[in-house]
Amino acid sequence: MALFRCKRCGHLREVEGNYIGKAVKCPKCSNTSQVYDTVSFVNALIKKQIIQRDELQELRSKACGKEDEVKNSGADFMQEIDIYNTKVLTNADKYAPILQWFENRNIQVQINQEAIDTTGFFDEIALTLGNNYSVLKFVSDQIKYIQNKGYDNVKLQIGSKTTKEIMEITSFCKEMYDYSFVAKYHYQKKDKTIRLTLQAAPKIREFFNGIWMEWFTLMELLEFFRDDNINASCMRNINISFASGASNELDIFFLTNNGQAVCIECKTGEFRQDIDKYLKLRKNLNIHENQFVICVFGLDEGQAQGMTSMYDLTFTNEASLIKHIKKLI
Repeated sequence: MALFRCKRCGHLREVEGNYIGKAVKCPKCSNTSQVYDTVSFVNALIKKQIIQRDELQELRSKACGKEDEVKNSGADFMQEIDIYNTKVLTNADKYAPILQWFENRNIQVQINQEAIDTTGFFDEIALTLGNNYSVLKFVSDQIKYIQNKGYDNVKLQIGSKTTKEIMEITSFCKEMYDYSFVAKYHYQKKDKTIRLTLQAAPKIREFFNGIWMEWFTLMELLEFFRDDNINASCMRNINISFASGASNELDIFFLTNNGQAVCIECKTGEFRQDIDKYLKLRKNLNIHENQFVICVFGLDEGQAQGMTSMYDLTFTNEASLIKHIKKLI
């Protein structure tokens, strides 16, 4: 196919490919204009848009001064993007400060760009699950259990749940189906039973095996940075290697524009056997105990405070995490 665009009235329409390169009359104003190949036409528009964008940025830079441009490039760009549907965070300049931070400490780092690409629906489902964890834990635990057993059919008995809990659970299961996290969803209202057919895709399995907590934490941080105009570089699921040969995977790591580094590890269920590992990791990173956070989903507030007092680490749950980050920053 090809495109005809009138240079006089702007009329645009799709025409057959055999008209490419020919001059034809506009059906609206009778002005003669050329027919273009669709790909060539779109490429020309993109090039023009890039030129205009660069010219606009240059004008802004001259008007505001280089210092203001640097200042606004971090925090303000968060206001201009849809954090729930963007690849912008995968751009090298967005995580370059983190790479430099590790390089300065002779620590090798491997970045996983897919882990900060929010164009999929992992972040949406994770936010729903994390924000209603006390109710939806029942669902995620069942899915994790069944898929780890090698089966793909989940049966949820929700007759003992309150009316509000049933509404939240059915809404979540329907959302999972809409976003293709489950292949089938059926709610038997009479029996108060939900039947789910699970997806076998590795990324979906990994999501319910715990990756969803990382997605939830990442999005909570991005929302906080956006709402409070905070300039920070943020990464998820990165691998680091020390000069000694030791290596670790970091769930979440972010760096503010004043150089304050924060590492967040996301856990649920049994986490106590990992405390020694995290104590060593914090010392190797040489960051303050307030800056190394163990976010344990479902952990009681009193337990979190008590464990923070006992160890040179900071313990929070999913609800108190951002409160701690706000105090820290």
